[in-house]
Amino acid sequence: MTDLNIKKSDLVGLKGKVVVITVRVCSHSCYTTGGSSGIGLATAQLLLSLGAQVVVGDTNAPPEALHATFLKTDVRVWADQVALFNKAIETHGVIDHVFANAGVAKTTSLIDDELDSNGNLKAPDLITYNVNLIGCMYTTRLGVFHLKKNPKGGSIVVTGSACSYQGFSVVDYCTAKHGVLGLVRSVKAQLPPALNIRINCLAPEWTDTGLVKSTFFRSLDVPVQGPEVVALSAALCMADGARNGQLILSKEGKFKELEGGYMPWLVTQTGGESVSIEAALAKLQLKIKEVAEAPDAEAGAEGGV
Repeated sequence: MTDLNIKKSDLVGLKGKVVVITVRVCSHSCYTTGGSSGIGLATAQLLLSLGAQVVVGDTNAPPEALHATFLKTDVRVWADQVALFNKAIETHGVIDHVFANAGVAKTTSLIDDELDSNGNLKAPDLITYNVNLIGCMYTTRLGVFHLKKNPKGGSIVVTGSACSYQGFSVVDYCTAKHGVLGLVRSVKAQLPPALNIRINCLAPEWTDTGLVKSTFFRSLDVPVQGPEVVALSAALCMADGARNGQLILSKEGKFKELEGGYMPWLVTQTGGESVSIEAALAKLQLKIKEVAEAPDAEAGAEGGV
């Protein structure tokens, strides 16, 4: 696990780059992070200060002072996200980086009972999963699609959480954020190096956003960092071409890369890695292909071809 010191001088390569930020601001009944507030807004402001071009998708418009392209977008709706990415291409001709930063707080419990009028247990509310995970998958899929068209490649940054790698009693939020980290790990393994598309995950601890109000948590002596701290880690993942498949923790204004230390440790704890899961999958796929092609080969031999 590596400590990081992020300076603005590390981010100068973002000048002129086109960044799409997808977010969702929920109805008044729940809090969210997004491009119109919190981490999304702080990241957009930082990128603009560095000379980047920013395209924001949100259900709420950002402040007028934010000189970014905006399109009303609900990340749960595939067509909305398609339109957002198309807007970025129409406006700038290319996309260099994508920031999937949609997040809503807890909306359901698997412990508390909520019954319908017939006395039957109601199905869990899935809005947190649909925003925090499905919306993120949509953004990632569209990001890969458009970045493949960029000869230089690019990067995708996904907002996970400190609860992406640990238990947390807010079950729907924690489950979705675990899924986000799994998404990043899997997409990183699937992307061919030749595409030059990178993907990284952010793991912010308590941060002053729509989800977390700093005044309340500080009254409980719980340290809370500003969203501009997390924005620095997002920009670093975009600017540093060597970062791929990383998990960047931001805690009380400090940064640490977790994935590079965790995965080797996990291998040693499980008795060593004789054949990686990815290598085993490749062997399995090759065998399936051989079996599928075998009848054709035999038929060709019998026919004298």
